[in-house]
Amino acid sequence: MKTVLIDTHCHLHDRDFFTEAQAEEMLKRAREKGIEKIVCIGTTPEDSVAAQKFANAHENVYWTYGVHPSEKNTKNLFEKDDKLVAIGEVGLDYHYGNDHDRQIKLFKEMLELAKENNLPVVFHIREAFDDFFEIIKDYPEIKGIVHSFSDSKKNLKKVLEQTDFYIGVNGLATYSTLPTPPLDRTLLETDAPFLTPVPFRGIINESGYIREIAEWLAAKLATNFDQVEKETTSNAEKIFEFEKTDC
Repeated sequence: MKTVLIDTHCHLHDRDFFTEAQAEEMLKRAREKGIEKIVCIGTTPEDSVAAQKFANAHENVYWTYGVHPSEKNTKNLFEKDDKLVAIGEVGLDYHYGNDHDRQIKLFKEMLELAKENNLPVVFHIREAFDDFFEIIKDYPEIKGIVHSFSDSKKNLKKVLEQTDFYIGVNGLATYSTLPTPPLDRTLLETDAPFLTPVPFRGIINESGYIREIAEWLAAKLATNFDQVEKETTSNAEKIFEFEKTDC
């Protein structure tokens, strides 16, 4: 059977990181390695529009509309279409600065947008899980992905107690001591161009490296590659409501 993997979080559309030619070449390499679907993640209103344009120009590429917690420009450029699969990345990041009230206000606005449009949310949460858990109590209908989880076992357990919440596992896991979520709650992501996995540390990340992350995860969980492929693909299809793929 052919390999069917999904990169649920990347930034191939962002011309601050990739030229158009580089993005096309990376997309080609990803296809050759069995990465059948890719989700381009918006981080500002304008960046989300760029993700939309890139997705609509390519088969099996999707996009999200999001305003990153560090972003001050929050003008509304939201426009739903058939390739929009989530709101994100949005959330709370307390690593830099103390503008917690502004971030919380923005986060709630994004959660309302997701609720109104019946979309899952791609969460960016860094050093802010106490406020995160308090806020999402008011949004029990929200489904979501905690992107690039980098916190404690205790907070991982609390995330997994939420109904329909998944954890994004990327290259960071391959060179750190982060807790590993169970496979039935895991999505694969690259966050390209960031967080390049072992054994490619030191070069720019790309969607094709999802395969290496899947191989690392199989070894970590003492299972086989086919099982990682099957379950993570199924999880992505559930949360993003993709059409099921044979694998």
